[in-house]
Parts: sequence; structure tokens; C-alpha cells
Amino acid sequence: MPGNGLSAREQKASRRTYTPREMGEAALRGFFGIAEAWCLSTDDQLVLLGKPSRSGFFAWKKAPAVALSADTQERISYVLGIWKALRILIPDEQQALAWIKKANLHPMFGGKPPLDRMLQGRILDLADVRRMLDARRGVW
Repeated sequence: MPGNGLSAREQKASRRTYTPREMGEAALRGFFGIAEAWCLSTDDQLVLLGKPSRSGFFAWKKAPAVALSADTQERISYVLGIWKALRILIPDEQQALAWIKKANLHPMFGGKPPLDRMLQGRILDLADVRRMLDARRGVW
């Protein structure tokens, strides 16, 4: 193991470049797993993904190895970040899963569930929820 503590195999794996289809597949599998855990409707998922066509959405679910647009990648990245932050901030799995659908008194949500804000359809809304959670984690 050279000075960085990684084996030769780990170093080779860390240098691997992934194709856009491989990255799209990983992103979509992660997104669909989170959507299932959060019990999101198809319509909710469509909004979070940036309103792709329904036929395109179902094609992604059937065969997720696709190259995604930068917009869709960014949206999924925010959803993944929200998921991760909740798993860190709320150790109880059921409470972490329920957080997005529970009324929230934070000024950003005005007593409504965070999911309502996330479903406004703008990337900025996803980014705002992610930033708020990251701030609570002390990341900033």
C-alpha cells in the first residue's frame, strides 16, 4: 500500500471512469430506492425528476442504464443529499423516513411538510431543503 493507505486494487478502482449510462443507472437506482422508502407517488417522482415524460419515466424504471441530463442529475443529487442528511440527523429510521411528510415549523416550510416545498418543481427548492439540513448538520 503506497502512502495513501489504499491497496493497488482500490487505487485502480478509484481511478476508473464511469460512462454516462453507468452514472445514470446508479443515480436512478438510488433515486427510485429513496422514492420507494418515502412512499412517493409517480406524480411526486416526476416532479422531483424535473417532469420527464411519463413514458420516459417508466422506461427509466424498467432499464435505468441511461445518460441523464445535467438538470436531472442535479435534482437527483439534491434528493440523495437530503436523504443522507436525514439519516445523519435523525437516527431513528422511521422518523427519518417520515420527516419529509410531517408538518414542519421551520420558516422555510411555514408549518407544511418539507415535501411540499420540494414539489414546487424548481431545483432551487430542492437545494434550499438540502442547504437547511446541511446547516443543521453543521456542514456550513
